[in-house]
Amino acid sequence: MTDLFSAPAPALDGIHVGIGGWVFAPWRGGMFYPEGLVQRRELEYASRQLTAIEINGTYYGEQKPATYAKWRDEVPEGFVFSAKAPKRITQSRKLAGTRGQVEGFVEGIVELGRALGPLVWQFADGKKMEREDFAAFLELLPKQAQGRKLRHVVEIRDPAFVDAELMALVRQHNVATVFTDSEDYPSFADLGADFVYARLMRSQARLTQGYPAPAMAQWAQRVQAWRRGEDVAELPHVADPLPKGKPREVYLFFISAAKERNPAAAMALMRALAG
Repeated sequence: MTDLFSAPAPALDGIHVGIGGWVFAPWRGGMFYPEGLVQRRELEYASRQLTAIEINGTYYGEQKPATYAKWRDEVPEGFVFSAKAPKRITQSRKLAGTRGQVEGFVEGIVELGRALGPLVWQFADGKKMEREDFAAFLELLPKQAQGRKLRHVVEIRDPAFVDAELMALVRQHNVATVFTDSEDYPSFADLGADFVYARLMRSQARLTQGYPAPAMAQWAQRVQAWRRGEDVAELPHVADPLPKGKPREVYLFFISAAKERNPAAAMALMRALAG
């Protein structure tokens, strides 16, 4: 089985495509992971089929720095993790008072080293956001750690908070907002930073690749536009689309919905981008 790990997925310049997590029983036995692959090697395998994974487990509890270092050493050069910040921080009544917790999370997660991508701060359903408190929270987010540049992205699920004023605020801090492509959460594709972060949540169980071929081709075009520095005006916005700017890195993850299809969807998008 060594040939399964011989070469990483072809790199896509400035574009990172993946899934949420890597431990999911339905992916075993041939759906994604080959028959007979031991669970301890699933990350090693997944990181050679895809170019990114969003770590969801950190939302519920942090890992030891040694665990992050182990994950780093199992993935190939060029692969990146994004990571959801602990909910104990994002669900705090006073976000402005979480400096110590933010620093503690960053101190551990930075052990991902070369494989560290954006940090995702998800503010869950029912969390009523306050403008002044949120602005103070953005000030807490460190721009670098151990000499590495840090990127931050926020997912706001309070519809009343999602407006042009929010976009003006995050742009001051070069913080991205998540494009969710979802009917269940606020879904807006405004550009907030020098990178784009999308979580696509519409995969369908009846389709082998999760998405119809025309939809996949359309997403490939949108990703390429984002990479060129363009704003995709056809997607929903809460502020006026921006004029074309410098090229942006793009992070795109197939999340939730028909989760069993998400690895196939990610690999199909990578093929479309490469082609």
